[in-house]
Amino acid sequence: MPELPEVEVVRRGLDDHVVGRTITSVEVLDSRSVRRHGAGPTDFVARLVSRRVDAAHRRGKYLWLSLDDGSSVLMHLGMSGQALISDADAPATRHLRIVLDLDDGRQLRFADQRIFGGMSISETDPPTEIAHIALDPLDPAFDDADFVARLRRRQTGVKRALLDQGLVSGVGNIYADEALWRTPLHYARNTKGLRIAEATALIGHVRDVMTEALAQGGTSFDALYVNVNGQSGYFDRSLHAYGQEGRPCERCGAMIVREPFMNRSSYRCPTCQPRPRNGRW
Repeated sequence: MPELPEVEVVRRGLDDHVVGRTITSVEVLDSRSVRRHGAGPTDFVARLVSRRVDAAHRRGKYLWLSLDDGSSVLMHLGMSGQALISDADAPATRHLRIVLDLDDGRQLRFADQRIFGGMSISETDPPTEIAHIALDPLDPAFDDADFVARLRRRQTGVKRALLDQGLVSGVGNIYADEALWRTPLHYARNTKGLRIAEATALIGHVRDVMTEALAQGGTSFDALYVNVNGQSGYFDRSLHAYGQEGRPCERCGAMIVREPFMNRSSYRCPTCQPRPRNGRW
C-alpha cells in the first residue's frame, strides 16, 4: 500500500496539473470506486461538474482536492489506486474507474486494480471524514515531544504504534521497518519501556527515511504505484531492511531476517535489533 512519500508524490503532481483547472465533465465507470460517497454516483458527478480545483492537500495517506464551493474531493489510493493525468484522446488506462475531464483538454483518471481505494465528496474542506487521522512527521505542525510522550504512555509493540494512524499518520510497513532498523529497535519493543532518547531518535528516523524516499519518487515494487505521469519511484534501491531478507545488514553484516507480523512481514537485523526480553531488552 502506498505510504506517505508515495502519496505526497501524487499530491505534488495534482498540485502541478489539476489545481486551477475546472472540471467540465465526470464519468464513473465503476460505482465501487465511489462507494464511500453515500449519495451515489449520479450525485458524485453532479457535484463535481463546473467546479474549480483550488488546492491539493494530503494528510497521512489521504489526498483531497479543495473545490471553489467550499467542498472537497477526498481520495484514497488503497493498495493499487492511481491518479493519472492523461490527454483526453490517450488510450484508456487499464482498470480505469473514474474520469474527470479538465478545461485544458486533459483528464484526471483514477485507476484501481483491486478497488480498495476510491473517491468521495465531502461537504467540508478539510474533510471531516479524516479528522481522526493524526498529523504526519513531515507536517510543520507535528510535535515530536508530544508524539514521544504519547508513544511512551502506551503499552504495545513499537511497530504496532507506528502503524496506528491515530498516533502518527503516513507510516506503513516499509518505512516502519526502515526507521526501526536505523534507530535500531526490534519491532516488538514495548513502547512503555522506550527511553525518551530512543523514541526521539525513532521519530527522527521516520522523518528522515520518508524525506529521502520522497526525493527519489517513493518506493515501487511493481507497476501498481506510479506518479501522475505513470512513472515509478526508485527508493527500493536504497532500502536497508524491508525486503532485504537473506542479505547482509549494511551495519554489522548479519543476514536480514523476515518474520510474520500482523498478517504481513517485518524485516530486521537479528544482531542490531535483538528480540526484547521482559518487555525491554
